[in-house]
Amino acid sequence: MKENKKIWLSPPHMGGSERAFVQEAFDLNWIAPSGPHLCNFENELSKLSKDFDVAALSSGTAAIHLALIIAGVQKDDNVICSSFTFSASANPIKYVGANPIFIDSEKESWNMCPELLMKAIKQMIKLNQKPKAIILVHLYGMPAKIEEIVNIANSFQIPIIEDAAEALGSRYKQQQLGTFTDYGVFSFNGNKIITTSGGGALVCNDKKKILKARFLATQARENVAHYEHKEVGYNYRMSNICAAIGLGQIKFLHDRVIRKREIFNFYKNALSSIKDITFLNETKGSFSNYWLTTILLNSNSTIDREKLRSHLAKYNIESRPLWKPMHLQPIFKDCKSYTNGVSEDLFNRGLCLPSGTSMKNKDLERVVSKIKELYEV
Repeated sequence: MKENKKIWLSPPHMGGSERAFVQEAFDLNWIAPSGPHLCNFENELSKLSKDFDVAALSSGTAAIHLALIIAGVQKDDNVICSSFTFSASANPIKYVGANPIFIDSEKESWNMCPELLMKAIKQMIKLNQKPKAIILVHLYGMPAKIEEIVNIANSFQIPIIEDAAEALGSRYKQQQLGTFTDYGVFSFNGNKIITTSGGGALVCNDKKKILKARFLATQARENVAHYEHKEVGYNYRMSNICAAIGLGQIKFLHDRVIRKREIFNFYKNALSSIKDITFLNETKGSFSNYWLTTILLNSNSTIDREKLRSHLAKYNIESRPLWKPMHLQPIFKDCKSYTNGVSEDLFNRGLCLPSGTSMKNKDLERVVSKIKELYEV
């Protein structure tokens, strides 16, 4: 029945102009991992911060991998990483043969805890195991305590890779996240605020490093007539067709951020009568794109996260638990971690609500009504 159509968590939202850019790419026969649309997409992304250059890649994961390589991370090095994140933040550490060291969250933004970060660095230096890099995640589009973390990293001269995969359009003190540190990472996966189907980008204020990233992303082919390779390369460059989609999408980034924030405020206002539900709010100086609206359920309530998720699924409404922390993942069970219980508690109590920018208010009302139905409000 139409009334019971599927409400997805965060589906792609086409604005209408993507088709024209893709058709232009077809007309020019630029069906390759290079071309004018790729260059133009990188230029449009660079406008988010005038001092940063961009390499558009096949994924955000590829961007983290290349950032680690360019930062000089090698086998058996230690790399600090936010624990409360998607596995794509941590997997590239393993790609280079390094050791992930996971840091738990603080309660205000749910991102990396500066106090635990400081503790970890000091302890590792005492063991003569100074971290080679830090991967900091801005989860669900919410800015981390970026100033504190940057100050800590700078005091020990450790580069930061800023994983802003979920945070395009989010700012701290009016500056785009992903542009505060040595390297920034964006994702254009199908569920992100704008999409290129699949794809990502590495941003950096050092043009030489971006040129290096593009070189490595195109199989590290030397600039000679024949195929010459002096380094291991990767097939990581974004295709011109995907970039054409991105050119159509990026025109609507501002509108998508506005709509994401409207969705967050709709849920927050509509569910304010349910005292067992709380929301993640911005801290001073932070501006979130609210990529996904997330809620926390009271631990003393008879309704837990899974009961609510299953209830919504029964009515064809997709929701999803918050990320399971990396230090609790079987694949990383032997990795060192510095924990305080925050991210584990968030995982146990948290749920992501449908937040697609193409949702109509009637869709939002349907989600809210089913939540209220369970709580009998």
